[in-house]
Amino acid sequence: MLQLVRRLGFKSEVRQVGGVEYVQIGKEERYAIAAMRGAYVKVEEIARRLGRHRSTIYRELKRNASAHDGGYRAIHACWKASGRQKRSRRNMRYGPGDFEPVEELLREDLSPEQVVGRMRLERRGTMSQETIYKWIWLDRRHGGTLWRHLRGARKQRRKRYGRNDSRGRLAGKRMIGERRSGLVRIGKLERISMVQTGSRTVKLLSGEQNPVRTITADNGCEFHNDKRVEKSLGTTIDFATPHHSWERGTNENTNGLIRQYLPEGEDLAGLTQRECTKIAEKLNNRPRKRLKFRTPNEIYDGLSPVALQT
Repeated sequence: MLQLVRRLGFKSEVRQVGGVEYVQIGKEERYAIAAMRGAYVKVEEIARRLGRHRSTIYRELKRNASAHDGGYRAIHACWKASGRQKRSRRNMRYGPGDFEPVEELLREDLSPEQVVGRMRLERRGTMSQETIYKWIWLDRRHGGTLWRHLRGARKQRRKRYGRNDSRGRLAGKRMIGERRSGLVRIGKLERISMVQTGSRTVKLLSGEQNPVRTITADNGCEFHNDKRVEKSLGTTIDFATPHHSWERGTNENTNGLIRQYLPEGEDLAGLTQRECTKIAEKLNNRPRKRLKFRTPNEIYDGLSPVALQT
């Protein structure tokens, strides 16, 4: 088999990039590479026999190896290479004009996934979120600022093991229930206390046009005025089991959304209630995946995306 490989003339694929032609590894070459790898031929020797530079062979083995076991199989390599070419050709059909409505939504701090979901909900054609991410990084390489509107990685907090933690314990707490709209209201506190938190909550929610049926609260002691708040608003306050953050995924996600505008560790002394309200409004007008890319305001007000456009 190896003697036959040496004498074969392989058909390669020629492509042009920026007016420069380069020769890609073709199907026949991939079968030859797989055969020689199976016979433990060194990469340098494979490159010599195929008339390729050794870096080309190394790159081929790295890019098209099996993700399962790292082995190189010709048919698998052909599939992977073909898939990349198809995606590349498909993405090339989009120009700057196609990205204008996408960029408008990105600058409103929507994620690429939210952009795609929202545009499809409104029956507007768009590209995939992967294509949007590529556009964002291309924009950054050329000095653009779209990437600044993406949510940053959040720090992971760990439970303080090795001690008894009594935080969040309160008799008669109601465990978390249904979260429907994901509506956000943000209020500034002069200091964190049970009384101030309760008063601010009542002030923020007492003027709502629709009754607030449920409130999802953190387990901090500042929320232990829950009975008074429930009585004042005619609502119910739900709590998660301490250290069971998965029971309040919406709450945790919302905290992360707020951190996009108010990073952890930032001095909030100069923050005004008006600024808090502005941040909350941005979040309430942001499409959510769990709401099928409708916004919390639309769910809360009972409006449809079509109605909003008229």
